[in-house]
Amino acid sequence: MSKQVVSLDEGTLCTSWNYCSTRLATGSIDGTLAVFDAPDPDSSPFTCSHRTKVCDGSIVKIVWVPPEFGDALACVHGDGAFSIWEEVAQDGQSPQWKMCQCFQIKARMALDIQFGISSTSLKLVAAYSDGCVRVYELQNPLELSNWQLQAEFLNVIDSVSKLGKASCLSATISWISQRGNNQLSSFAVGYNSDIAQLNSSKVWEFDQVHQRWLPVAELANPGDTADQVYTIAWAPNFGRPYEIIAIATQKGVALWHVGLEPNVDGRLPVEKVASLSSHEEEASQVWQMEWDMSGMSLATTGSDGQVRLWQSNLNGNWHEAAVFSPTFSS
Repeated sequence: MSKQVVSLDEGTLCTSWNYCSTRLATGSIDGTLAVFDAPDPDSSPFTCSHRTKVCDGSIVKIVWVPPEFGDALACVHGDGAFSIWEEVAQDGQSPQWKMCQCFQIKARMALDIQFGISSTSLKLVAAYSDGCVRVYELQNPLELSNWQLQAEFLNVIDSVSKLGKASCLSATISWISQRGNNQLSSFAVGYNSDIAQLNSSKVWEFDQVHQRWLPVAELANPGDTADQVYTIAWAPNFGRPYEIIAIATQKGVALWHVGLEPNVDGRLPVEKVASLSSHEEEASQVWQMEWDMSGMSLATTGSDGQVRLWQSNLNGNWHEAAVFSPTFSS
């Protein structure tokens, strides 16, 4: 039996659950951030506990900061800027949300942002409308207003390539799941643009020796490198000898295995192991993907308005396990 969990404000454009699914943040077309809480999420509905004006335009994306760094989130504004907000309580007063820092670059729009935890600090990756990727690093874990630019690079394998002016409609970023202190920082990024070299999903890894980010894998077959990428989802890994990354393009959803040990040229071995056929047959664009905590089930949704659940059998063959259609109540 279904039940209503929360009633959203009119004009809501985006939503985001925190890491424990105990709080919900929403962004509206008028630039209002709303946070919803429930006394007991299992038995009581969520109600709005705070509203604040973030920007004059709209909020198009919300990303929660990892819980180790407190109750905080980032909002991407409709004009391409993004800001970080933290919930703080002072002098026995009710908690309030305050802005820690706003990131805005002239003539550039942030298309996607994601947080990642390295062995040394919290990092923030932003993909911009000109094809550039920026990596910011938090200098003090107790101060979410103290960020420093660590690196900036184009999402290309060959750094000497000459590219024209890019027109990027969207970008997508996904970090590797954290497994241990000795794990290298890695993330994947792809673009939906008019420049073929930018589009294909690349895995970037931080080289500790030379203190720089390097492209260590390209997740596209030779004839598909120009495909526009809509979304990426990096699966959690609990003991597999390889990583699994899901890539959604205009041709559907592909699942890739990425090896853990580099080849002699420094690149990680990759293999496309599955294509989720339903999305190809229905010619629907996949906008969002999420893995379960085990990395064994993938949920996808997109322009067809349906949520599809994909799972792998014991032989490693992926199949559609369930389809959920939206229901509307008057």
